Amino acid sequence: MKLGFIGTGNMAGAIMGGIIRQGLIKADEIIGADVSEAGRERVKEAYGIHVTADNKEVIESADKVVLSVKPQYYASVIAELKDLVKEGQIIITIAPGKTLKWLEEQFGKQVKIVRTMPNTPAMVGEGMTAVCANEYVTKDELDEVLQILGTFGKTEVISEHLMDVVVSTSGSSPAYIYMMIEAMADAAVADGMARPQAYKFAAQAVLGSAKMVLETGRHPGELKDMVCSPGGTTIEAVRVLEAKGFRSAVIEAMKACAEVSRNM
Repeated sequence: MKLGFIGTGNMAGAIMGGIIRQGLIKADEIIGADVSEAGRERVKEAYGIHVTADNKEVIESADKVVLSVKPQYYASVIAELKDLVKEGQIIITIAPGKTLKWLEEQFGKQVKIVRTMPNTPAMVGEGMTAVCANEYVTKDELDEVLQILGTFGKTEVISEHLMDVVVSTSGSSPAYIYMMIEAMADAAVADGMARPQAYKFAAQAVLGSAKMVLETGRHPGELKDMVCSPGGTTIEAVRVLEAKGFRSAVIEAMKACAEVSRNM
């Protein structure tokens, strides 16, 4: 076994799927543990990995272990496993608010830790993952982890003090985007469009707009201005959004999100 997961939820499944699709690690070299039998069986059926109900089996089998349980369970899971972590083993975390310092204190010894913050678009190969590591992780080891994370989207190594900003900017933001798509579709339905068609038009517009930002390198404001003809329909929609506090609402929501992350 090479790669292990403690917890087999949606994010763990997204990571497994990306790794296996890209052929980076074979399914029979991945093991996942979960207290839920249904959760274990779901990933076993979907990806063909080994599964177990015993977290200790994962620690004993894998050289890299992803802690993919919810943040509130980190302390108890680490307490269960800390004495079994071997020298050279790499622990990869995906929990908001759990700093490298906090994690090191929980383990109580020198452990190689890579802290990450992925997001749910990883499930379709379009994730965005922020990464930072403690001093015990070598450059080659970090490159190996980045290769794993790169199988389901883009990665970026950042300073740890930005991790809470990442939570609000990419970790939690898919929820904001889904709300916007839903609102756009509701408006289209109100104007007579069938709902499935409305979701398709709205979602594709978001996808295409994001791709233009990434691929053209142009400022979002410049791209917005390209759509806004003088006296036209788009500038009128933009005027209403500004009047309703659209930008301010997004900014305040993200600041609130980051604050919660800091205090977890």
